[in-house]
Amino acid sequence: MASFDEWLDAYDVVYGALPASSNLPCPNCSHQTLRLVFTASPEARHGYASFWCDTCLEGIHLSRTSVPDGVRALSLALPAEERNQGIPNYRLVT
Repeated sequence: MASFDEWLDAYDVVYGALPASSNLPCPNCSHQTLRLVFTASPEARHGYASFWCDTCLEGIHLSRTSVPDGVRALSLALPAEERNQGIPNYRLVT
């Protein structure tokens, strides 16, 4: 299993490429299926990030992160079931 620091390094690369996509391989399984979804208040443009691999279903969760310009964020005003739709129950790396 990849370490939290390896996941943070991958997050930095994917985040830095936004709003473009990245073909970075997963630090855990090496598949190119990393996903990054932000949830934030539309007015503030900061919130939290869910970052995971769709293949191995491992990843990290970051709070108090900025949402880059040009990147869509799920609204904190949505009910939890709508807000979390499309985000799998992935295993958090700590």
